Amino acid sequence: MDPSNPASFNHRNERLSTGRTYHFVDQLPETFHSQTTTLLCIHGFPDLWYSWRYQVKPWVQMGFRVVAPTMLGYGDTDKPVDPSEYTTKKLCADLIALLDLLGVERAVVIGHDWGSFIASRMALWHPNRLLSLVLMSIPYTPPLRQYITIQEFARRLPNMKYQVYFNDPNFTPEVEAALLPFLSAVFLPPGSDINFTDVSLWPKILGEGHLPSSPSVLTPEELNYYYTELKKGMTGPLNYYRTSQYRFDEERGIILTLTSIFILVADLPSVLPSDLSVLFLWGTSDPAAMPAQVSNARKFVPRLQDVALEGRGHWIMVEAKDEVTRTISSWLGDLGLLSPQKPKL
Repeated sequence: MDPSNPASFNHRNERLSTGRTYHFVDQLPETFHSQTTTLLCIHGFPDLWYSWRYQVKPWVQMGFRVVAPTMLGYGDTDKPVDPSEYTTKKLCADLIALLDLLGVERAVVIGHDWGSFIASRMALWHPNRLLSLVLMSIPYTPPLRQYITIQEFARRLPNMKYQVYFNDPNFTPEVEAALLPFLSAVFLPPGSDINFTDVSLWPKILGEGHLPSSPSVLTPEELNYYYTELKKGMTGPLNYYRTSQYRFDEERGIILTLTSIFILVADLPSVLPSDLSVLFLWGTSDPAAMPAQVSNARKFVPRLQDVALEGRGHWIMVEAKDEVTRTISSWLGDLGLLSPQKPKL
């Protein structure tokens, strides 16, 4: 489990009961048994299972089983073209099917960026499958009660204007044609000369191949690994930004008429389960995590502990790798979720 060597991890490819094939890393502790606590780690955009490379080994050494899937559309996982296949309901169904495949009844679910959003929806769609929940960089946002277009969303939250670009299918070939400059501009620490939320920079990056002068949070070898995996296609990763109407329809509920019987398919609650412990980790210099959004999330999360990492940016698993690992481990210990070295009889 060498963070600089992706091949040193235990890789698996499995077809799930949902019909989709996922790549994932499944790392077992030496003392693995039926009562071992599983950490399900969900990456965001434009990331991979590899985002957890610095956390896997320490957590496994503490006795956890760590499962880190490559999410739908990325790397060696299936890549449907239709954006409707990327709704959080369907992604959650895939992740539950993955837990079923592994024989895991309940897990600690940890998400970063889009993974944070997906993880929070797992707590709404499948609350009985979570031991606890860790959200990173993107605070909890409740299901909408009224549909908001991506353009209106960006108007209300200017730091999210980049999502208007990502929502446009015409953006995909531009990214694929300038993938290395794109990745170089995304994986930057705070204080860099490029801010990925500044949409005025995207034509310069994509059209001219402008590379940032600031150092990346990735080593050249890590950046090359991301490039190798993501050049397999960016339609899937960008499709996550093209699901807002589909997600709204699923989460708010659609009334079906069956022989004069009206059935409300779904209407997710706004508030996370009252018995679910939630940890939120975020960097104070992350343009994607505005303090007002963090404060607003507290209204909907009854058992929330949030930890602000001063001066850190968006990629906290790399920028503050040791602090992130320790903070989550300590929190899980306080919850009594550290795996026993031997199964209790």
